[in-house]
Amino acid sequence: MLKASHLPACAGVGFKPAHLDGILAAPQPVGFFEVHAENYMGDGGPPHAQLTALRERYPLSVHGVGLSIGSMRPLDQAHLARLKRLCDRYQPESFSEHLAWSSHGDIFLNDLLPLPYTEETLARIIEHVDQVQTVLGRQMLLENPATYIRFSESTIPEIDFLNQVSERTGCGLLLDINNVFVSARNHDTQPLPYLDSFPLYRVREIHLGGHAEETDDDGAPLLIDTHGSPISAAVWALYRHVIARTGAVTTLIEWDNDIPDWPTLRAEAASAQDVLSAASRPSAA
Repeated sequence: MLKASHLPACAGVGFKPAHLDGILAAPQPVGFFEVHAENYMGDGGPPHAQLTALRERYPLSVHGVGLSIGSMRPLDQAHLARLKRLCDRYQPESFSEHLAWSSHGDIFLNDLLPLPYTEETLARIIEHVDQVQTVLGRQMLLENPATYIRFSESTIPEIDFLNQVSERTGCGLLLDINNVFVSARNHDTQPLPYLDSFPLYRVREIHLGGHAEETDDDGAPLLIDTHGSPISAAVWALYRHVIARTGAVTTLIEWDNDIPDWPTLRAEAASAQDVLSAASRPSAA
């Protein structure tokens, strides 16, 4: 039987080594910390010393960016073995990955690339998720992507695709609300209908992050999922809408570029916690 994801239903943040002294100086009002798996696949050194100190004090989430779940090639067995060693070592409360591909043969790409939603792709994703969960002995969470193009060969709506993967493998879903907003703006659709159709009962974790506003080669607006700026007012509004429907759900603040100081990051987590706490309070009669 797979070990289920069981992070507390509160707000957490991504761990950055530059924040370690501030985090360890006193107990922090955050529920958990997330780390990227690929940063801790060595055998020792300062990264593991820091992560050990953090793990002794807080729940931990491991978030993968290099499994290439969406690749049509077999999973990299050496990478999967390194991931298992990491999870066995730290026993995180949750492990998650992306609905994307990021490698080709021996080449690892510095991006999370989209894939067509077809029956062939669905079968391959299900095979890969089953394999990951079997090797790790734990449930994984699969994250919806931020997309910038659509494939003409896609035959399955993204929500249906994610729902089928979850239903047929037992994996949970990770709902990245910024990704929903970015994709909706880029494809000239509306994020609310997407969220209202999403299988929220399968969601075990929510991600919130910032994005950049750019233009494409034709001068049209283009949003990029950068995790390098404050969460936008529009994404906060979508988050409150989801939490009003679901109640408190584990929520991560993502900030991976142009990283602010620890008090700034902690303040964003506190804002998410305010939303979660309000949802947990009983309504007045």
